[in-house]
Amino acid sequence: MSLLALAAPAFLPQTCGFAAAASRPTCQAPHPVYLAHAFGARYELPIPLFLFVVGGALVVVLSFMLVLRTPGGSAPEIPAEDAVPSLPFGRVSGPLSILLTALVALVGLTGSQEIPENIAPETFWVFVWIGVPLSCGLLGDWTRPFNAFANLGRLGDSTRLRKLVLARTEPLPWRVGWWPAVALFVLLVLGELVFNLHTTVPAFVGGALLAYGVLSLFLGLLFGQGWLARGEVFSGLFNAWGRLGYFRFGAPGRRRFTGGLDVPFEASASRVVFVLLLLVSINFDGLLATPQWASYERRTLGVDTSGIDLLRTGSLLVLVAVVLAVFVAFATASARAGRDTASPVAALARLLPSLVPIAFGYLIAHYLQYLLTNGQLIVPLIGNPGYTGWPIHLPDPFNDSFEINRTLLPNSFYWYLSVIVIVAVHVIAVILAHRALLQRATDEHSARRSEYPWLIAMVAYTAFSLFLIAQPLTQEKNTATTEGAGTPTPHSLIRAGTAPSGP
Repeated sequence: MSLLALAAPAFLPQTCGFAAAASRPTCQAPHPVYLAHAFGARYELPIPLFLFVVGGALVVVLSFMLVLRTPGGSAPEIPAEDAVPSLPFGRVSGPLSILLTALVALVGLTGSQEIPENIAPETFWVFVWIGVPLSCGLLGDWTRPFNAFANLGRLGDSTRLRKLVLARTEPLPWRVGWWPAVALFVLLVLGELVFNLHTTVPAFVGGALLAYGVLSLFLGLLFGQGWLARGEVFSGLFNAWGRLGYFRFGAPGRRRFTGGLDVPFEASASRVVFVLLLLVSINFDGLLATPQWASYERRTLGVDTSGIDLLRTGSLLVLVAVVLAVFVAFATASARAGRDTASPVAALARLLPSLVPIAFGYLIAHYLQYLLTNGQLIVPLIGNPGYTGWPIHLPDPFNDSFEINRTLLPNSFYWYLSVIVIVAVHVIAVILAHRALLQRATDEHSARRSEYPWLIAMVAYTAFSLFLIAQPLTQEKNTATTEGAGTPTPHSLIRAGTAPSGP
């Protein structure tokens, strides 16, 4: 998901940068644009990568062996509706959230169009897109009173306004499930990973915030709670991540980590695809970060930017279809092994709670370095959100004298943290799947047998995740590499994909 990343101040001539992940030059003088995911020197692994991968997979297998003979747990599924819980428009939080979003959009539209010099891209692509999901996964979905787009939908969901504008008091029925949220989610991922040379421009961010706010207001007027419960994409995203968090903030579930996953996911195709996108979107970013992908694009398309955009768009859609088919196949195999006659979609929906921790673990492993590096840019932007001749002058570090530290922690730290997190969340996934399959199977023998197909999927995914995470962070001993951290100009931002290479 990462788009922007900062680098320590340095001087560069006004020449073209080179987008390593996209294999395309980007001549946006005076600030060359680099695609990067890791900062600083790659960490040289003390042992071959495949040993890390095999070791992680073996830990998952061992955890399966330990839980195989244990009870499935006493936590029953909570019979609550799988939707974003309703919330009234807050007297303070509602207007304040809308005002702050409008101000960010205004700065994006009217302020400097240098990406690192405007607070709009930083606010949306760093904090809303990455920081808020990470916080929800740890704390729970705290965002419902402060989500400006949901609050605009709540304003639109007014009987008086609906009667005035539509000459009716009741909202239209919502019959499209989670598909609008799926479509909006895909557009956001494409904006982040494919069309990011355009979607990170401050004016684009500002215009998009205003346009989506108006859309949410209008759809709230038309569909009321139907739009807010299943259509508004940010509400759906933060709610899904928040099911992992410790606190419930009024949402159903127990007050504990993963407590929100006691509420079963809706057994519909739209809901299954939406939850899988949490995983696939991060996988796709990891795939783009691999040298193999960069080499393929370079060989096949060279610097054809339109061709690269088309290839990436199609590849994302294909990846969604492939991952969906694979997980449906393993979930169906597990159901049939347990003598469960559920449909393929229902079988996967029952196991979706075991995939959410994996997606969150990958989110941490893939984006923590990005967030810690990019998040530093907010410091000088507090002093000047994006205007030349800004009249308010704050003391250090809230001005242009602030220097970004892009090697705050060594890549070895991020690598070992990634290994621990990826393995840990797969162990949690095995436990959650164990509990779910025991509750659905017809007898104990069938229950045990039903776990083996899903275990295969978990082990394979552990290995795949560790391989993707390793690409921008590490190199094996005696492996030559020309990749390194570029030297951008002061406050220039690096778009994530792979470690930048020279032009």
